[in-house]
Amino acid sequence: MKELTEREVDRIIEMAWEDRTPFDAITFQFGLSEQETIALMRREMKPSSFRMWRQRVQGRKTKHVKLRDQDVDRFKCSRQRHISGNKISKR
Repeated sequence: MKELTEREVDRIIEMAWEDRTPFDAITFQFGLSEQETIALMRREMKPSSFRMWRQRVQGRKTKHVKLRDQDVDRFKCSRQRHISGNKISKR
């Protein structure tokens, strides 16, 4: 696994928890496969949190591109400010 900064690890964990962000987005942005992402989550989280995350992610259509509807082809979150420069609008 490649060396990641603390900020990158935090962003990967955030993306892994997001329902609509597929593992392919993490692979595209950080070069980590699904298995490497799972290993990172196991290493960085408490065991109970990891189990809860795995239960939530397994089989979820939105986390696996092959299971997604064909009309959903984007994965960029509008709140990815520190990666893409987007700003969260004030409400």
